[in-house]
Amino acid sequence: MKAEYRTHLLASIDCARFLQHQGLAFHGHDESDIFENQGNFLELLHFLAGHNDDIKKVVLENAPKNLKLIAPDIQKDISNALASETTSIIVNAIGHRLFAILCDESRDASTKEQLTIVIRYMDSHGYVIEYFLGILHVRDTTALSLKKAIDVLFSKHGLSMSQIHGQGYDGASNMRGEYNGLKTLIMKENGFAFYIHCFCTSASAKKHVQVVQVSSMYNTLSTLVHVLEGLSQRQEILRVQRLKKVVDDLMTGELVSGRGLNQETSLQRTCDTRWMSILAFEFNFIPGFPDLPKNFHC
Repeated sequence: MKAEYRTHLLASIDCARFLQHQGLAFHGHDESDIFENQGNFLELLHFLAGHNDDIKKVVLENAPKNLKLIAPDIQKDISNALASETTSIIVNAIGHRLFAILCDESRDASTKEQLTIVIRYMDSHGYVIEYFLGILHVRDTTALSLKKAIDVLFSKHGLSMSQIHGQGYDGASNMRGEYNGLKTLIMKENGFAFYIHCFCTSASAKKHVQVVQVSSMYNTLSTLVHVLEGLSQRQEILRVQRLKKVVDDLMTGELVSGRGLNQETSLQRTCDTRWMSILAFEFNFIPGFPDLPKNFHC
């Protein structure tokens, strides 16, 4: 009986893990037996049962009526357990290292205020790591309420305010207020938890003498996105130019052919706070203009 229960439980856990990893919803519109599509969780459990006889013997209609492990509350319990284990691994990886905290608040579909928290630190190999730590429900977005929510989260996971050496928020007064803002309340406990506005890095880079030319190029790229997206004919011209360039490079041996290589891509809008978007636009844009100078891209 213990072995059967373990097989039954692991099947439900595997379904929850898969759906969480893929970011898919658990429930369907109607989960009754007469409905063709019962939702992702039950449909995935049916799929596992159909491909594994050991699982089929202990789940769904073959499980006891009071122990099917498919109720919404059971699914939530499994999901919470998975989230707790994942968070524990993240906290153990951080250890006693210093880190920066990135926060922002927003409303969900039910108009409840939520605070999202991300931890950013450098691991032992010198790589910058960012982990999503959690979403907290807050009754209001005053700086004091946000600070209490962070205190509760840190206390739950054994983190300390003394480990914070950086704060990254937007420009709202409750976040950056000089006297009663969230960054001020945290700095009263830890004077080294310096606050940086989310646009400061981009603004500083654009004003620095050594990157004036690069900044000008980024502005030009941003303008090109708006111009090219204005008409589908312009995008078609770019698409034809890129195809011609790819064919020529394949003929000369500069590119290699293979499955998944040299795929047609669309332009991506650039964003000052997401530098990888600029790089992605550059990779998609430059091949369509073979006459550009070789040093155009940085």
